[in-house]
Amino acid sequence: MTPVSSSNIDSIGYDEQNQEVYVRFLNNSLYVYKGVPAHEYQNLLEAPSHGSYLNRNFKNVYPYERIE
Repeated sequence: MTPVSSSNIDSIGYDEQNQEVYVRFLNNSLYVYKGVPAHEYQNLLEAPSHGSYLNRNFKNVYPYERIE
């Protein structure tokens, strides 16, 4: 997991083999987004606003679930 500077997100990780993005929020909840290509994960990491990018480009695009 890579720590990020965000008002909502604590850290982001990627499982390249399974194409899964893990997002740990500041409230300590952990979500997994499935079927995410590596370039989308990289875009999320490099976005000026991680939360905004996640909302625009991940939600309603990739299936996700809360796992913690």
